[in-house]
Amino acid sequence: MSLNTLGLIAGTGDLPKALASEAKKMGYRVMGIALNPLADRNLKHFTDDFYEVNVGRFGELIKLLKKFSVKEVVMAGKVPKGLLYKNRNSIRPDLRAVKLLLSLKDRSDDSIMLGITRELEKEGMRLLKTITFAKDLLTQKGELTKKKPSKAQWKDIEFGWNIAKEIGRLDIGQTIVIKDSAVMAVEAIEGTDEAILRGGPLAGEGAVVIKVSKPQQDFRFDVPAVGINTLHVMKKAHANVLALEAEKNIIIDREEFIKEADKAGIVVVGISNEKFLNLKWG
Repeated sequence: MSLNTLGLIAGTGDLPKALASEAKKMGYRVMGIALNPLADRNLKHFTDDFYEVNVGRFGELIKLLKKFSVKEVVMAGKVPKGLLYKNRNSIRPDLRAVKLLLSLKDRSDDSIMLGITRELEKEGMRLLKTITFAKDLLTQKGELTKKKPSKAQWKDIEFGWNIAKEIGRLDIGQTIVIKDSAVMAVEAIEGTDEAILRGGPLAGEGAVVIKVSKPQQDFRFDVPAVGINTLHVMKKAHANVLALEAEKNIIIDREEFIKEADKAGIVVVGISNEKFLNLKWG
């Protein structure tokens, strides 16, 4: 019996490799398409077939998927929207990509991704939820590290939570940096790491980073994720608390991630909206 082929469209980070491994365990033949100049070429060691396509060559990407009779597709890894505004020489949009961009009502993340989804569906392909292949990577509820948040840090988490949710609702970003009940940085087009590096120095020491899903989160794309590099960036920015929305954030290589967080003295906690109904700081 032939295996179903899963088309894995890969952006930056380690998430594509984690998803490829899980998909193979689930019985898929994995065809990896690394988006240049973003994706890690080491993805080829985790897939059955591997190709590289410039991030602007959407028509070429579609042709590759059709060549392998792919009916199911998953997206993993970040594709920074900032590529539309810088490094233009490294992006060579083809006619199909240009038509897609021109058809959008705006260039928000959701509009772009929904546009891509519609184009895939026109070709008879179904975009699967990222978490289909990442259920074991979802953030658990509770305090995940040996070190726990202080009373002041819990207050910062509570203060920032609804703000983070609101910027998500507006499709601006999913991460904010807080210190002493004040917003140090809001993630926008630059991405999570740059937001942390911006907000950390403003906070001086001990910033709280909060990362949530959008209230309208479509789990087929742009699922919030953190990995070892997130901890490295936090350490560089002198941020020492990471609050993640439980069951809606992905932690890549969770066991190693928690070990590294403990080693760095960074607090990691998984939070749900219900948590704030009964929080007390007495």
